[in-house]
Amino acid sequence: MKKSLIFIFIAGLGLALSSGCRKKEDTIAIIHVKNIANQPVSGAQVVLYGKSTTNQPANVVLYDTTQTNSDGEAVFNFNDVYQLGQAGVAILNIEATLNTAIGAGIIKIEEETTSEETVFIQ
Repeated sequence: MKKSLIFIFIAGLGLALSSGCRKKEDTIAIIHVKNIANQPVSGAQVVLYGKSTTNQPANVVLYDTTQTNSDGEAVFNFNDVYQLGQAGVAILNIEATLNTAIGAGIIKIEEETTSEETVFIQ
């Protein structure tokens, strides 16, 4: 009888723990960089960065950079930034450059989704 109760307790505890944990989904940002003719721009440098909104400027916590692929997309992974239970991830500035062409924008990174924004450089 005692062994049965211990088994039931352990099985119940295992079930409670396994159903309470869920796998975190990917939090991705994709920036589409296009020229004024609405064509994808490959090889552009894309920077995502936060900016202090207080009167006393603080250090920027989020700053990441990459280049666009042949489809004109720059892909950023925010899995290390987002934690389960967190409300929202970040609102970041976008800066895209290729030679002397420049474009800018803003993106809101949503938790456990793929957030996308398009920036036109000229």
